[in-house]
Amino acid sequence: MIGVPPSEASPSSGASDTTGTTGEADKGAAHKSAHHESNGQHSNGHHAGFWALAIGSVGVVFGDIGTSPLYAFKEALAAAAHDGVTRSEILGVVSLALWAMILVVTVKYVGFIMRADNKGEGGVLSLMALAQRAIGKRTAIVFTLGIIGAALFYGDAVITPAMSVLSAVEGLRTIPALEGRISTEMVLLIAGVMLIGLFSFQSKGTAKVGLLFGPVCLVWFTVMAVLGVMQFAGRPEILIAINPWYAVEFLMEHGLAGFIVLGAVFLTVTGAEALTADMGHFGRWPIQAAWLFFVLPCLALNYLGQGALALNVLSASQASGAPFEELNWFFEMAPLALRLPLVLLAGLATVVASQAVITGAFSLTQQAIQLGLLPRLNVKRTSETQEGQIFVPQLNSMLLVGVMVVMVTFQTSSALAHAYGLAVTGTMVVTTLMAAIVMRQMWKWGWPRVLAFIIPFAILDLAFLSANMLRFFSGGWLPVLIGACLFTVMATWVRGSHILLDKSRRDSVSLTDLADMLKSRPPHRVSGTAIFLTSDPDVAPVALMHNLKHNKVLHEKNIILTVHTKSIPRVNESERITIESLNDDFKKLTVSYGFMESPNLPKALGICRKQGLKFDIMATSFFLGRRSVVASANSGMPLWQDRLYIFLMRNATNPTEFFHIPPGRVVELGTQVSV
Repeated sequence: MIGVPPSEASPSSGASDTTGTTGEADKGAAHKSAHHESNGQHSNGHHAGFWALAIGSVGVVFGDIGTSPLYAFKEALAAAAHDGVTRSEILGVVSLALWAMILVVTVKYVGFIMRADNKGEGGVLSLMALAQRAIGKRTAIVFTLGIIGAALFYGDAVITPAMSVLSAVEGLRTIPALEGRISTEMVLLIAGVMLIGLFSFQSKGTAKVGLLFGPVCLVWFTVMAVLGVMQFAGRPEILIAINPWYAVEFLMEHGLAGFIVLGAVFLTVTGAEALTADMGHFGRWPIQAAWLFFVLPCLALNYLGQGALALNVLSASQASGAPFEELNWFFEMAPLALRLPLVLLAGLATVVASQAVITGAFSLTQQAIQLGLLPRLNVKRTSETQEGQIFVPQLNSMLLVGVMVVMVTFQTSSALAHAYGLAVTGTMVVTTLMAAIVMRQMWKWGWPRVLAFIIPFAILDLAFLSANMLRFFSGGWLPVLIGACLFTVMATWVRGSHILLDKSRRDSVSLTDLADMLKSRPPHRVSGTAIFLTSDPDVAPVALMHNLKHNKVLHEKNIILTVHTKSIPRVNESERITIESLNDDFKKLTVSYGFMESPNLPKALGICRKQGLKFDIMATSFFLGRRSVVASANSGMPLWQDRLYIFLMRNATNPTEFFHIPPGRVVELGTQVSV
């Protein structure tokens, strides 16, 4: 049973209090101006800012979906070609690709899901927080859906870099001068060097590279459109594939085989979740404009071009009596002289796509820590001015290892394509369900209107999910395995933190009762201020009790500090601090953060001066309760889960570092607790 995370987490217990999402490190540059599009201004500066955001979103938001033409049509047509290829099958695959983008990305995400934003922020965990706020309480169902969506995203974060970079490097085989010289081992070596270099660069920050993202992807999408036009200009009949009847007819005629092709066609829309995940960085309207007026037309033209090339190859094979040859359709569209430049450009584009998902994983991890789903990890800021510029060293290493293992295991993009769809479709199902909750509870839509939304899209999502489930044993197990592992980690952390919090409450003394006892039997007083970090401000912190028991002293000023995470992305500075006076000896101080913020207690404590609570931080002692947790067979979790929780606690980042507390001012007092 998964517990619902407590509203605040304990810095002393090891439960997570704070981080700040689902966005990308390199996307933070645009955040400050992300919401300008809604203010109704029509100045030249506003228009310039709007288009700057739209161009920036092309590089970051659409990097993943922009590399889909490298492999999506090739895999879909290969799935349809097990018994030969016909003209209607080529038209059907192209029609399926076009309408997948129209229905999933344009109608569902651009038309509906992007409206369900949390103070301008999107993404699966942001949507989870919004849905819980809409309901008015923390519910296990919404929380579980959020964990599933987040866990599946990590599967996507491992597969995307391997899939994208392999697809680009395999384009070298289409260059005549290199024909027969590029072995699978050579492809793996080149792709491995590219990925190791990419992951190694993460600690430096991505601001400078991020500046190249927009221009590189503008060139990439333009080249894709030009290649497509060059092909179907000589074969305009491919344009009839825009008629959705060809997609419907294909599915009706091919039965189960058509369903398998549908799973491959879904590769055309991988990366659609980025439209919501990056709303806080670019704004809804710039992303929508970039998709409708640039990205979608370029992708559609390219898929039409690949279909036109396939029709040409089919006609040539029928005329010569030779079998239909399966090609790397994307690279074959380019003239021979331009193949190498196209491969190099594709390599750059796949680095952009990989960078986007890597930094997206950083942001999702930061958000998960803040919401109490993961233990504290070391979240480093690589820029002092841009909010989204973060780096998570432990996650970076784990992702690199995961990507390299996946790449060596599957070896080719075609083999890896079977693993790609399940993670994305699972996340899309979760997004649809949580968006329906928001529409019902927050927007107050009636059930007929909610069902009119959820039924068509749920059918569409479940169709894609079922189609990808057919590829489970040929690779679909990979994201499910990764997702299951992450789900177990998150569920264990939340459940263990609950058990620890409950035991602490049972064994603790009420702060009010303690204050009364100290009045009747006052301890020795020492000058200065003591700040005690705790997750529950109503009970006496463990560190306070140990200080009284062993040191037999009480400071002149005592502050009970609680870090509280709200279900909104960011908290205004005016609402950051809440002070409540218990008596002359004790004051309760609550520091609030949004789920997309990183905590900095010294900076937050500086605000206290404006509210009348004055103290010198360099003459202040921070007391942290360090709990030594031991496994117990009689606790609320199985023994293996106890051990996993203890492992997570021991590897969590030290609260002193996490909260940016001056190390020389920290005193840790420990106790042993069983879970």
